[in-house]
Amino acid sequence: MAKFYSEIDASLQNFIKEQKIFFTATAPVKGRINLSPKGIDTFCCLDNKTVAYLDLTGSGNETSAHLQEDARMTIMFCSFSEKPLILRLYGTGKVIRPRDEAWSQFYSLFNTLPGERQIIVLAIESAQTSCGFAVPVYEFKEERKTLLDWADNKGEQGIYEYWQAKNLQSIDGLPTKLLED
Repeated sequence: MAKFYSEIDASLQNFIKEQKIFFTATAPVKGRINLSPKGIDTFCCLDNKTVAYLDLTGSGNETSAHLQEDARMTIMFCSFSEKPLILRLYGTGKVIRPRDEAWSQFYSLFNTLPGERQIIVLAIESAQTSCGFAVPVYEFKEERKTLLDWADNKGEQGIYEYWQAKNLQSIDGLPTKLLED
């Protein structure tokens, strides 16, 4: 049975730390819903009501565009180990970019990675666990290095040019404000 929480306690935070993948979901007022898998060690629990992740350069920038218009966000963790559990974090998301005053406060919580784009912070309004009994059991093999290698090979200027070409608006035409002052 599903159970709701007003915050993430120590046991839920420990569950989060054990997971190798998480999923983010956002939506504009009108347009496509974005559901995105995230890997690599980029997620952290700041406290019982706040989480954040270091967002790396990707093929699009839907989350940023959506949060500008409608800050609702869901983050889901799903256990693929022998002990099944699904955890959804519901709340209000915000984007912190390197030019923002809050960047240094949050950035120090993460490891430096090539292709860093922004930090997404979620203020948790509620959390929900559910059984996950139908989720298959998988074994973690390793992190993919493809994205990190790609970003490293592009270099800072190449990433900037990529952002200009691919990350300034959503697929529905909403601005991401990635390079705006």
